[in-house]
Amino acid sequence: MILHFSFKLLVSRRKIFCRFSLNKQYRVLCHASVDTLWQKIINLADVSWHPIINQTNVPNGLVPKPGLIYQVVTRFTPIPIRIFVEQVCPRELLSVRFLAIPGIENRVTYQVESTVCGTYVSYSVTLRGWLSPFLWWVIRPYVARVAANLAHAAERVAA
Repeated sequence: MILHFSFKLLVSRRKIFCRFSLNKQYRVLCHASVDTLWQKIINLADVSWHPIINQTNVPNGLVPKPGLIYQVVTRFTPIPIRIFVEQVCPRELLSVRFLAIPGIENRVTYQVESTVCGTYVSYSVTLRGWLSPFLWWVIRPYVARVAANLAHAAERVAA
């Protein structure tokens, strides 16, 4: 687990601006194969393992590609949130950006890495904006479980 939090107070043209930034990464060892983990990550229609996302509007079988925009409903609120797929490297990386509230920029990256010990899955969260400390306070306990839930779901499929 890696945490980086920064707060900057900027003065420009006689105005004071606050800039918040938070980067957090979780990494979990999984005994499922890279292919099994990758299939679980890119199956955007099945997010039953995700502690924050309740459902999506993505049809089964749709493979995420950069530029794809879809909607999710979180477990906190019934209001749909749009998600933009930024980057996809097959069997390695999926990066998405949540387009929810002005004042918050939320980027999430899933990364899969095969090693001799097993397969590592990393879940990184980057929050920026003046509302990010409040959002982090709300989602922090759930975000901490995403990588572990993903690994357990992939191991159940592999078994």
